[in-house]
Amino acid sequence: MNCIHKIILSLSLLMVFGMAGAFQAAAQEADSLQIPEGYILTDSIATVPAPRIDTTLAGKDIFEVMPSKAAGDIADVNISQSRVIMNSLENHISSNADRTIEGYRIRIFFDNRQSARTDSEAMEKKFITAHPDIPVYRSYVNPYFKVTVGDFRTRSEAMQLLRKIVSDFPTAFVVKESIRYPAVDRFAPTVTDTVKVLRPSGRQSVSL
Repeated sequence: MNCIHKIILSLSLLMVFGMAGAFQAAAQEADSLQIPEGYILTDSIATVPAPRIDTTLAGKDIFEVMPSKAAGDIADVNISQSRVIMNSLENHISSNADRTIEGYRIRIFFDNRQSARTDSEAMEKKFITAHPDIPVYRSYVNPYFKVTVGDFRTRSEAMQLLRKIVSDFPTAFVVKESIRYPAVDRFAPTVTDTVKVLRPSGRQSVSL
């Protein structure tokens, strides 16, 4: 894999994962690569979804992060329990890793015409450009292409967004769906991060 392909792969990871951690990892990898002649790496501001969990606890066992004097806390907290209970908790976590909840989204596109694939892609891009802080889900369920946005626990929350976007998306309507867990702070659903973007330096030679 040459240098350009590695950088393109790194930037692709940003779109696939859509998380701040992926941005940081890709940026670190980009920093370590040799930049091809005629290109430069520039800083760019990107908007990514806010963490849906406390990332400082992600992947940790809750029983291993209890306060302890050894860790500088003012007291020790010790838990005595059966291994059966711990095994049950671990099994519950692993079996629900991709769990969704019932909630609401807004359908902004629903069509099965021959141009539906292209039209749905254009609608997805239009919404992302206008609302980069709101998740977008594009799907195909034979014979329809669908573009749905948002993750809302209640219909009233979905209606608040619908009232804001209906002038730009007049055919939008609220639908009940299985949703991803919404961001903990719904008033700050995104964070910004700095990423490296590969751009032509303007000194490239063109072969005719």
